[in-house]
This record gives sequence, structure tokens and C-alpha cells, in this order.
Amino acid sequence: MLPRRDLLAGSRHPEALGGLFSLAETALRTWEPQVSGFLEAAVREEAEARLAALSELSLASDGGHRGAERRCLLLARAGQEPTPPALMGLEISGNFLFDPASAADMVEGLARAGGSAEEWGDLWLRGDRGAQAIVSAALAGRLDGGEGLVRTVPVRFEARPIETLQLPAQRLPRELTTVEASLRLDALASAGFGLSRSRMAGLIRQGAVRIDWKVVSSPSRMLAVGTRVQLEGRGELEVLAIDPTKRERFRIRMERH
Repeated sequence: MLPRRDLLAGSRHPEALGGLFSLAETALRTWEPQVSGFLEAAVREEAEARLAALSELSLASDGGHRGAERRCLLLARAGQEPTPPALMGLEISGNFLFDPASAADMVEGLARAGGSAEEWGDLWLRGDRGAQAIVSAALAGRLDGGEGLVRTVPVRFEARPIETLQLPAQRLPRELTTVEASLRLDALASAGFGLSRSRMAGLIRQGAVRIDWKVVSSPSRMLAVGTRVQLEGRGELEVLAIDPTKRERFRIRMERH
């Protein structure tokens, strides 16, 4: 049995981690590799950090493509090959020209069609034509050829191999430096993501920006070294260093993923 009390001490997601610890215990007890459903990035990262101390356990993750945010956690005894999850692509087709949908609307449509959060990974929009997603093979099989509704738009589901999807562009890590008058979220994120400050402030108020995977709504939130900022559809920004200048400004070094 795992030392759960110690592993869960101070956890931000104790219920979700409890289920993952049960999978880890099963992998260790039965010598059978285990695979979780799709996890939010914050939950997966915390689970990986807490389970990494167990030398007898091997950890990996898979979300269907290299830059995936939502991923399945693969758990096995050290030295064993983890079992890859059975994943498929899913095309969600409809005419959204007169009723544009957000990614959240698409996810709601998947839930209405009978899917659960553990069955879908990353999802990205394709203009007014719908969206594509990576899902479990089981969900793809249930929805393939079927119809659903996203907002007011009828949609059709089609299961596809992942390699036939138009996957989101992969960004190589890039380091950048900027000099700012403050450490406000809108100022640093504007410089890091290459958007105007007013546009960034609007995105923050709309809930499109997260700090360490938690949605924030205040553009004036102050950032510190180590803070990670996620912007929907544009990747992640990490604050690496902050140094005051002689003119009472700040030289900030960041890395964008």
C-alpha cells in the first residue's frame, strides 16, 4: 500500500489523486500496467510530482500528440513497459457560420452525446466547420457516424486515426526578455504572447488565461519567478527571472512553450 497520508499532504486535488494512487497500487500489486482516463494538466502534473518519489513505480503520459495538455497517466512497475492508451481522433462537423461555438461549447456537445471528461483529451476548433479532438477509442466507437447538437448547430461525429487530423502547431521552447514597468499579468503576458495589452486584458477577463492551470480574471494579478501562464490556443509562458533596472523597471526573462 502507498503512504497515502504523506502523498496527499497539502494536495490541491486530493480526490482525483486518490483514484490515481489506487491505480498505482494495482499496478504494483498485480504487476499489470494501468492507464488512467484523460486528466487535466494540473492533476496530472501533481500526480507525477508526488508519485515520482516511488522508485518501484514507472510513470509516463500520453495525450495522442506531443504537445497535448490533457493526457492519460500510464503506471507500471519499474522496468515494465507501460501500456499505451487506446486513442482515436474525432471529427465534429457542422456549419457554425451563423452560430460560432467555443471549445467549451464543443465539450458540452460531447457530454450531451454521452461522453465523459475522462474520455476526451485535447480539442481544437476548425473555424466555422466544427472541431477535432483526441478521444478514447471507446468514445470514438460509440459516436462514430452519429449525430449530436452543439449550441443550436446539428453536428456529425466521425472517428478518424489521429495521424489524419490537422493537429495543433507544435511550438519549440523560445526564451525572450522584456523590460516592463510592472509585474502585472497583462503586461508580461502581452509581451510573452505577442498580443496588445488591451487584447490580453480582454482575454484575461473572458477566462481564457490561467496561472498554474487556475483560471484568473484579474489583469492586475502580479507574477513572480516560477509562475506559469497558460493562454488558450497559444501555449504556455514561464517566468524564469526578474531583475530590477536602474530606472525602477523590471527586466523579465521568460520561456514560451
